[in-house]
Amino acid sequence: MTEPWRDPLLPVSVRVADLLERMTLEEKAGQLAGFWALPSDAGVPVAPMEDDSGESAPGLDDIVAHGLGQLTRVYGTAPITAEAGMRRLASLQRQVTGAGRFGIPALAHEECLTGFMTFGATVFPGPLAWGASFDPGLVREMAGAIGAGMRRVGVHQGLAPVLDVVRDYRWGRTEECVGEDPYLVGAIGTAYVQGLEGAGVVATLKHFAGYSASRGGRNMAPVASGPREFADVLVEPFVRALREGGARSVMNSYTDVDGVPVAADERLLTGLLRDELGFSGVVVADYYAVSFLETRHGVTGSRGAAGALALTAGIDVELPTARCYGEPLLELVRSGSVSEELIDRAAERVLLQKAELGLLDPGWGPVTPEPVDLDPPENRALARLLAERSTVLLANDGILPLRPCRVAVSGPYADDPRSFLGCYSFPNHVALPGDLGLEIPTLGEALTAAGFTVTDDDPDVNVLVLGDRAGMFGRGTSGEGCDAETLDLPGDQAALARAVLDSGVPTVLVLVSGRPYALGTLAERASAVVQAFFPGEEGGTALARIIGGAAEPSGRLPVSIPRQAGGQPGTYLHARLGGHTDWSSADPTPLFPFGHGLSWTSFSYSELSVDPVAATDGAVAVSVTVRNVGEVAGTEVVQLYLSDPVASVVRPQRWLAGFARVELRPGAAARVTFRVHADRTSFTGLDLRRRVEPGEIGVAVGRSSGDLPLHGSFTLEGPVRHPGADRVLSVPVETVPVP
Repeated sequence: MTEPWRDPLLPVSVRVADLLERMTLEEKAGQLAGFWALPSDAGVPVAPMEDDSGESAPGLDDIVAHGLGQLTRVYGTAPITAEAGMRRLASLQRQVTGAGRFGIPALAHEECLTGFMTFGATVFPGPLAWGASFDPGLVREMAGAIGAGMRRVGVHQGLAPVLDVVRDYRWGRTEECVGEDPYLVGAIGTAYVQGLEGAGVVATLKHFAGYSASRGGRNMAPVASGPREFADVLVEPFVRALREGGARSVMNSYTDVDGVPVAADERLLTGLLRDELGFSGVVVADYYAVSFLETRHGVTGSRGAAGALALTAGIDVELPTARCYGEPLLELVRSGSVSEELIDRAAERVLLQKAELGLLDPGWGPVTPEPVDLDPPENRALARLLAERSTVLLANDGILPLRPCRVAVSGPYADDPRSFLGCYSFPNHVALPGDLGLEIPTLGEALTAAGFTVTDDDPDVNVLVLGDRAGMFGRGTSGEGCDAETLDLPGDQAALARAVLDSGVPTVLVLVSGRPYALGTLAERASAVVQAFFPGEEGGTALARIIGGAAEPSGRLPVSIPRQAGGQPGTYLHARLGGHTDWSSADPTPLFPFGHGLSWTSFSYSELSVDPVAATDGAVAVSVTVRNVGEVAGTEVVQLYLSDPVASVVRPQRWLAGFARVELRPGAAARVTFRVHADRTSFTGLDLRRRVEPGEIGVAVGRSSGDLPLHGSFTLEGPVRHPGADRVLSVPVETVPVP
């Protein structure tokens, strides 16, 4: 007779309950640990980056006897082919399944922030580029392609997307974020989750929560966010990605929030995430976050105690490898200091996910090694399209698009293909020397292919390429641990730009970066300014097509571009007194605001219509006519902003409530209608409960947060309402052509 837990026809909850009853304490605890496996002989200890203890991580033989929860980055740690990685993964899985009584395989996870992070896989544009596209559908398609490649080689879980809302541009991980507005982050992040989960790969939301609000923009620095900022800005994208996206995993933030490390915060990881938001999946630790409770945060004095704190808080799986959740934690359970029920709780969540993925089924087997193309032509075409749609034309005196001519391509990144890739691309993440495993044309090469003559001798136009080189922990100017002290262009780039501009040759300034930089007077002196946020392997081709007019720059800024380099790291999402006032001599007004971006054509806005009244549990329609008044086809990103002139707490001056990409032929027009539910005006009140208040709500529609030609308002009537977990999170939009 088949044991119930092996029967795929039974509900997964019944199967897992039966399995847990059969398991020993040690076997249940085995499901809560990961193992970081280098692509070498099985059992070799791992760790490209050990934690602070100075001790080596245990080998697979030391921890696998009672089972294993996860295998860490089999493909994403050192350069191996997909076929070699499949052989390595199959070997590890055979060792895992052969060691324990139940033969349960490990769940394999990989990074996938700019694509499947392994040698030779497509490097797509980074998250800031996703945000700049304002195109959730295209991001969903990209994530589906990423997930399909991962699933094909036996990967079950992807550590993406990052839903941290940008609060300080100096933070090195700004490049990993979608943008500075929670609605945009939620919309784009949810689309990514839907694409990855739709491909059968578990999406992991990170970093829950508050990471991006670290003091001074310094990586892992303490967070001093108040409860309203935390709830209404930092947590909000997670709410949507969980409920509408269906993400099955969450990763904790490294930081402490008001003195409590998130990895040890039961209020956040259980009270908020599970009890309030209804999350039922698996919480995985950011790498070494459990050990850091002892070594970095100093809230406990031993590994076992660190494990107990994290497990109690709600972290189910310790990553990247077993350090605190192994024997140190088990000793406390056996002594009665830690309840075995906590082990049971986490093991149940892990096993439920494994059952959903088919890892408990009798016929499960590791992937069969075979040659696999992880950078197929269709992926490259998708990467190029997203790179094009995310490129932002900041300024243009009419020089662009260029006809084929003599151009000088210069700057520190003119000939560096890595400059198009983010920190979590494989070549930059592992500091890969030599062969990048991919064909990545430089901008000069791409312009040559597009018919331009690239020369340093008497050019008609200078194309100056500035920005960042992504890396890890000081190996770049952007990326994890590569925080900036100011928002000046790195190194001597500003001086170089001034020298090139002084030459008198018309200059197109191309910025390829992981954060916005203060441009001061450089932008007004340049003939055109183009911004790309780590556009991926097809970035050079996409930029060349835009410069030459073969493609349209339809991206819009997901972060503001500051005017001055120091002292003004705030975003557009600020209260009235957070902007320029006569009470301060410092002016934080950006050079280019959130949502800004030019096109090859122009658009007019007219005929704003707003339903005048709605109940505090109702909705209004906001409609506007957008017309292409130029001579060529183009795409406008129509943006809807709301404001709350009188509220019980200080509210942002305006916030993004909806957006729509609208493609129009010359002379054509469309009627764009947003349906805004009262829940989209809700906020955290004085009593720290979310509330919808009656009163006037301002409406503005236009091209950016700083260019809003149409204004109106509506009134919410009725009692104060406290929306629950089922509140409306999005603003549907309909676009209809009109004469």
